[in-house]
Amino acid sequence: MGGLGTPSGPVLACGEVRTRLLPTSDAVDERTAERLLRLRTDERVRLSRHPNRYAVSPGLLTGVDCRPPSVTGARSRVVGTVTARAVLVEGRVLQSSAHFSAPASGPDRRRPWGHYLGRPGCLIPVGRLPVRSVTEGFLAGPGPHELDVGSIAESLMARICRHRILDFDLPLTTVNTSLRWTAVPAVEGEVTSVLFTKADDGLRTVALRLPHGTAPAAVAGLCEDLALHDWLLTTVAYALDGLPAGHEDSGLPEVLRSLVDHLLHLWMPRGHVDRTLHTVWEELDEHAGCSRQWNVMGQRIRDQLVLRAVRSRHQPSAWD
Repeated sequence: MGGLGTPSGPVLACGEVRTRLLPTSDAVDERTAERLLRLRTDERVRLSRHPNRYAVSPGLLTGVDCRPPSVTGARSRVVGTVTARAVLVEGRVLQSSAHFSAPASGPDRRRPWGHYLGRPGCLIPVGRLPVRSVTEGFLAGPGPHELDVGSIAESLMARICRHRILDFDLPLTTVNTSLRWTAVPAVEGEVTSVLFTKADDGLRTVALRLPHGTAPAAVAGLCEDLALHDWLLTTVAYALDGLPAGHEDSGLPEVLRSLVDHLLHLWMPRGHVDRTLHTVWEELDEHAGCSRQWNVMGQRIRDQLVLRAVRSRHQPSAWD
């Protein structure tokens, strides 16, 4: 199928991304990353070393035949497959994501599975798809007996995190986040639009309006990148919120060094985002101030480490 809004393309793409620290004491090497993400024997793990180490699993397809989420309670039905994959960044941060795209309408009756399997990652409605209702319903979350894309992503995350080569000795206390996203074609005269919201329970939602012809796979990659950098901001901010007022906690230097060793070098927005969608990231960054916040927090961490090093040099020793 074509891109969003093209004559043969989908009118809606939706997905969910789960992000967490890989449950092991240190970043894994390239060979271990391949072992973790080798989800299928007929396709290799894709590896990239620039601008950072980035490993992507083969895609997995999950067949579904159910009702999509809907805020109006519309009794629509979709049939097809959801695409899922896992990403490991610098051998340290693990993401799992699942997404699908859907056209405005499909056959009036359900077809044999062969009709749907030829369009991986596409859910075809039986009849017409209530696009607005499904878009809003997806962001609100699934109800009973409705499509739950997040559970597909979570299942993949759990599968990787159970791997026996992991030691489950985390160097940092971190949070796990979920980013739920939708994308529809922009209205006439509109180039792009992005609405990003956060909830206290670790859920983020992103509603996108994108240029006609945007590939759903490119949108999924953009949202993985957004989820990664939101997770980095959230995790480092969480660690810094625990700084004692007097900064004299004996365990604090280890926390700060762990942030430097494991996370600060991972900030690289748009590093693996399709060039056609760089402006979407830039728009979000401009309004939310993500990079400015990251730079301030990074400088605060480095200043604390320098200050402690200076203090330790000037403390009198037992021989004075």
